[in-house]
Amino acid sequence: MPTETEVTTNITFTDFKNEVVNDYKIAVTSRECSLLGRREVLTGKAKFGIFGDGKEVPQLAWAKVFRNGDFRSGYYRDQTLMMAIDQLNIQQFFAGLYAHTSIEADPMSAGRQMGGHFGTHSLDENGAWKNLTEQRNSSADISPTAGQMPRLLGLAQASKIYRHVKGIDTTNFSNKGNEIAWGTIGNASTSEGLFFETINAAGVLQVPMVISIWDDEYGISVHAKHQTTKENISEILKGFQRDEQNKGYEILKVNGWDYSALVETYQKAEKIAREEHVPVMIHVVELTQPQGHSTSGSHERYKSKERLAWETEFDCIAQMRLWMIENNIASEEELDALDKSIKKSVREGKKAAWNAYLKPILQEQYQAVDLISKAAEQSANKAFISKIIKDLKEIDEPCRKDVLSASRKTLRYLVGETSNEKTTLQNWINAYISKVQPEYSSHLYSESNQSVLHTSEVKPTYNNDSELVDARLILRDNFDAIFNTYPEALIFGEDSGNIGDVNQGLEGLQEKYGELRVADAGIREATILGQGIGMAMRGLRPIAEIQYLDYILYALQIMSDDLATLQYRTKGKQKAPLIVRTRGHRLEGIWHSGSQLGAIINLIRGIRVLVPRNMTKAAGFYNTLLETDEPALIIECLNGYRLKEKMPTNIGEFKTPIGVVETIKEGTDITLVSYGSTLRIVEQTAKELLQVGIDAEVIDVQSLLPFDINHDIVKSIEKTNRLMVIDEDVPGGASAYILNEILNTQNAFQYLDSQPKTLAAKAHRPAYGTDGDYFSKPSAEDIFEAVYDVMHEVNPEDYPKLR
Repeated sequence: MPTETEVTTNITFTDFKNEVVNDYKIAVTSRECSLLGRREVLTGKAKFGIFGDGKEVPQLAWAKVFRNGDFRSGYYRDQTLMMAIDQLNIQQFFAGLYAHTSIEADPMSAGRQMGGHFGTHSLDENGAWKNLTEQRNSSADISPTAGQMPRLLGLAQASKIYRHVKGIDTTNFSNKGNEIAWGTIGNASTSEGLFFETINAAGVLQVPMVISIWDDEYGISVHAKHQTTKENISEILKGFQRDEQNKGYEILKVNGWDYSALVETYQKAEKIAREEHVPVMIHVVELTQPQGHSTSGSHERYKSKERLAWETEFDCIAQMRLWMIENNIASEEELDALDKSIKKSVREGKKAAWNAYLKPILQEQYQAVDLISKAAEQSANKAFISKIIKDLKEIDEPCRKDVLSASRKTLRYLVGETSNEKTTLQNWINAYISKVQPEYSSHLYSESNQSVLHTSEVKPTYNNDSELVDARLILRDNFDAIFNTYPEALIFGEDSGNIGDVNQGLEGLQEKYGELRVADAGIREATILGQGIGMAMRGLRPIAEIQYLDYILYALQIMSDDLATLQYRTKGKQKAPLIVRTRGHRLEGIWHSGSQLGAIINLIRGIRVLVPRNMTKAAGFYNTLLETDEPALIIECLNGYRLKEKMPTNIGEFKTPIGVVETIKEGTDITLVSYGSTLRIVEQTAKELLQVGIDAEVIDVQSLLPFDINHDIVKSIEKTNRLMVIDEDVPGGASAYILNEILNTQNAFQYLDSQPKTLAAKAHRPAYGTDGDYFSKPSAEDIFEAVYDVMHEVNPEDYPKLR
């Protein structure tokens, strides 16, 4: 076995020895955290545990080449790396295990994710960017298998953009594009499509990405023979290996228990990726998992005695220890003493974390018991309340649920009674909820001064020379202004580059701004989204184009689990202000229905969803969003690109307000609410309704998330006393969401004289062709007759039945 001195120069043996011993300390500390963490779960102090035991030594080698400015996109086994780069200590490790809601105690997620999910802070307390080049960065982990891969691609591509695109202010984000994006994944998870999609895309893009595959031969209880062809991921991917004629990957393979070989391998990988911008795959084999997959089971159930014996012998720390003794780096006695000291430190750190977690809750328990007891003394139901007090006092290690549940149940016994003590308890409960609830609910959306809620409308302006043009030209010229104003802005997607998108909204812009800023991408929606997420996390302003709304289903998991939760799962410490551009509405055919809004808006809470009715409104949304720090989905109307709109004189400057509805036509009889392409049908139908004496007010929603923040719709209903929501989604889809917002959030029910109605598409997707659309989605006649029926119910004499 080669020694460390063969790969390290200009270092004394004493320095080398100290470095190795320090590495060993980190590895053993990480292992002891894993072992003690499992016990904390099994004793009930923590809910669930998934740890990095067995992967410690490879991560020590990785840490040696992980530089300031680099980014990690990994999975839940990388605790040793985080400890080695000084981004995780013992107390923080256990704070995460206990779900401590303080971002200072658990800087990874403030208790919002289970342990093993790691992230660093890219933002300061005001939500502004820190200098990412001065720290080693970890993008916030997610649990979904292989879900970290698409984001990894974008983190790596950002370095390519920063290296080759001129004019970007890189101060906080890059040092000449020299940063590497480091990824990790378990060998079993390489079976996922997201892994293969990302591997292919990175090879095409040639970005500085190093992916480590931790291979312990199992995926939970399932052996590699059921996971991977030939039971060897690097073997089956060797066609990606670059050669003199073809670009591709550098593929390396190394034993996970071989400390010195690992160091050498990671040094080689770093040099290739950082200098050449070539992706590298490191297949780390012969790893172990001493405690099995997680605290949910035992690996003794599915591993043979021979395998378990091998794992004991080739445990990476055990092998490192033998190597250190054989090479006179430390004696067995010295290492025994070191192990004992580390175990003590881990126990002390665990105890400190638990005490810090429990102390404020014990104080809250004391307050609740005191207030409930005082209220009980004045109550006729004292005997019943005393049982609640007794049960609460007997909980030695309470959680907040215990405290609040007891307090709220007490109020049931005080109904109808009046006392100062009852009022005090009520006020305490209300204040407690107001204080504690945000610990679990804040930062779903940005809370900085760059939130979309802080933006203001700038109306498009026109003059006598403003001509009617194809609406796609407004988008094109507006994108031109955006790319000229924001050097950090870029757009990419299927057909976005060379032909200027399928509807020519980017016509000629690739030639003007280059292939890196206006780029074509393969047919791979999930990694198009991942490119956008990763680049946005590194300070760029990407616009990821998904050709049609239907195709966004391929990327919906990434949008839902990663992008939508990013600010929330980091409690406002990371952001990715990605704009997702797509087109939909009133499409024809099962696979191009363009109407899945009900599913989308309920799966991507945390992302703004904007539904402009024309291209001027859409262009204004792009302009608004680029002044904010929030991710958004903009759905352009596919059938609107060739319709005529006036060309504004303030292209690139006008801004469509987000969360604000627009009244298209005022009326007195009924309020009609819709959006997108269907809005145009509603608007035309409203004119036809006037012919039979029905004066409808027409409101364009414009924005689904957020929805009508000024509550203008309820003001309309207060006037008309009737409501109909028209939508092309399936029944119970977006129309149900809109109705819920109007009735329950805006409390419009009190103003209604008729049953609120929804008019949606049929429950199936649309059949193909013009007739398929007519018989599948709300038509002008459907809308007319539905509104007429409402008025018939109100006044059958003036509005006799149509049919």
